[in-house]
Amino acid sequence: MSKIELSTNKSLKLMNVLSLEIELNQDFDLGTTVVKMDNYLKSKGAMPIGPLIQRTVYSTNEDQQLEIHAYLMRQTNNFIHNVEAPYKMEPVIRVRNCMYAHYVGPEEKLKLAYDKINVTAFEEDITVANENYTIFIEKQDDNIVADIFVEKKSDD
Repeated sequence: MSKIELSTNKSLKLMNVLSLEIELNQDFDLGTTVVKMDNYLKSKGAMPIGPLIQRTVYSTNEDQQLEIHAYLMRQTNNFIHNVEAPYKMEPVIRVRNCMYAHYVGPEEKLKLAYDKINVTAFEEDITVANENYTIFIEKQDDNIVADIFVEKKSDD
């Protein structure tokens, strides 16, 4: 059964996060990239914990064209010092005051969860940041379970 549950006041806290900026194009292979990240972690004496996380940041360049920056993120069981490029390591990522959607349904319809957040924000006059975090919790047969966090902008 497909569903989207929405909340307007959640927080996201990630610990010991390894991240990698990715190019979203036809040549991108998610499976291979995740295996490489996990092998990198293991080579540094750490183990990946929890689900795969994708951070997406939207902006416009000087020509007013949309730019999308995507990052794959993995939490680890311990902090890794001296991480080499292209990876980055952060001890804590905390995003407070978020719009949140819990999605269960076909992967190709995940966009509906983002749409629901945006429509609710519009209807309730909430301004959201141009950044979101998608946590891919599990895959069940033809469905996925994912949590989406989008920070609300403060009025200051």
